[in-house]
Amino acid sequence: MSKGWNASDIPDQSGRTAVVTGANSGLGLCTARELARCGARVLLACRDEERGRAAESRIRTAVTGADVEFVPLDLADLASVREFAEKRVPERIDLLINNAGVMALPYGKTADGFERQFGVNHLGHFALTGLLLPRLLDTPGARVVSVSSGLHALSNIDMGDLNSERNYRRWIAYARSKTANLLFVHELARRLARAGSGLVAAAAHPGYASTNLQTAAARMENRRMVERVFGFGNRIIAQPASMGALPTLYAATAPGASPDSFTGPGLLGWRGAPAPSRRAGWTLDDVASERLWVASEQLTGVTYPGLSS
Repeated sequence: MSKGWNASDIPDQSGRTAVVTGANSGLGLCTARELARCGARVLLACRDEERGRAAESRIRTAVTGADVEFVPLDLADLASVREFAEKRVPERIDLLINNAGVMALPYGKTADGFERQFGVNHLGHFALTGLLLPRLLDTPGARVVSVSSGLHALSNIDMGDLNSERNYRRWIAYARSKTANLLFVHELARRLARAGSGLVAAAAHPGYASTNLQTAAARMENRRMVERVFGFGNRIIAQPASMGALPTLYAATAPGASPDSFTGPGLLGWRGAPAPSRRAGWTLDDVASERLWVASEQLTGVTYPGLSS
């Protein structure tokens, strides 16, 4: 990996189509903007229409001639995921950036009854990727990038309690959902290799980047002191969202990105240019990744053509 890789190193993306989930703010917005700047057509897959259209406008203001479009997608509702895949995306997809996520929310459930962090961060993206897989497989040079977190190292998944019904601890549930992201990428890469496919599945994480993800839960619960603490950390310690997006952009576009790689900031995994990142050994467990895959197929009802068990 080149030292100091940055957005100016992104190869020309003209003629390519990217889907970026959660592109209305933070890492997703920065990722979408830079892909558009390099010539890609970018679909901004967002839950909130007002914020999605505002992001579309912001990118067009920042990038002259940007080809971007808001497309509604609610990862907390599998019906929305199916509608998005069936009716709202083109036949050609070069990049799928599974970026959207929630963090450390109070206990809640998705429209389909899954614990919210597991449901949005993992199951929604598992279903989306499976439904878009035929188009990705048909596109030479396509990639799937899933955004995890260094906090995955706080906890392995619990296959006996995927929905955290026995004992919900918000940060542990978040860590498990981010472990699930890495296990998903690991198993997808394994299955693609067995099938002889050139589709690349990789993972990335932003380190500590300043986004609204840190303060969303505190704001939701009106915990103003916690919100102020996280806000202070974002201002003083965190790197800008534009830097946090670089590992995702590297995994999505750099020639050196490899299947099942995990890219993060190079300085202690917190800040700086993209570099190979350390990951917990349990995220490379073939047995665990296969078990989670099978469970995810059963929970979502989505199978992967040519890759399913």
